[in-house]
Amino acid sequence: MSLVPPDPGAEEPKPQADDDICTAEHCFHAFDALYCALTSATPIAPHFAADKYPLFVTWNTRSSRPGRAPRLRGCIGSFEPLSLHDGLQEFALISAFRDHRFRKIDKSELESLECAVSLLTDFEDADSYLDWTVGIHGISISFAHPSLLASSASSGTPSPLSSSTYLPRVTSKQTFTATYLPDVIPEQGWDRIEAVDSAIQKAGWTGTITEDLRRSVKLRRYQSKMCVVGWEEYEEWREQQTGA
Repeated sequence: MSLVPPDPGAEEPKPQADDDICTAEHCFHAFDALYCALTSATPIAPHFAADKYPLFVTWNTRSSRPGRAPRLRGCIGSFEPLSLHDGLQEFALISAFRDHRFRKIDKSELESLECAVSLLTDFEDADSYLDWTVGIHGISISFAHPSLLASSASSGTPSPLSSSTYLPRVTSKQTFTATYLPDVIPEQGWDRIEAVDSAIQKAGWTGTITEDLRRSVKLRRYQSKMCVVGWEEYEEWREQQTGA
């Protein structure tokens, strides 16, 4: 699962209470974008509102063996609120063709795919790396290179890992970031420490994970409204829309 970092000047996502925020129509629109890109078919215009949300589009391959969990095929999203009309179409293709962990999805795979759309809500700054709940929250972490903490301590200057708002901004080259969507953590069977440690490694840190490093993590928790559809459901929907 990859992400596009948020625009610092972007509108802050607002908490939502509606459990029906994400619907099958959103998944159908994402599936349609991929289908049309691979077949040159004519896209079907969306019939839902162009509301703005941070979003992720996930492609999974369903197993032909009963009881086996789907296998991840691509997942990329953005924490910047995007219009659902354009954002779902854009990230359906980015996650299908530009997730560097996988080869590009091709036409022969369509019938084995399922599409999951996650619309992200309820963003909150956590008080610590443990201030969140497995099964409810996703996590987005950032932390500076531990050497910065050591150098700041030896020089007597404030650490860039401090919570002070008056500290110099740490450049992107000195910052590690990663995220896990809410459903990923319970699927993996992680507790909070295991999830944070995995996110630290996912961010690119290859050194020892110490308690000081965990405490340096700035964590944002969020929730997700998700819907999943398979190829057969999409195919039936498209036939209904086109009258074919």
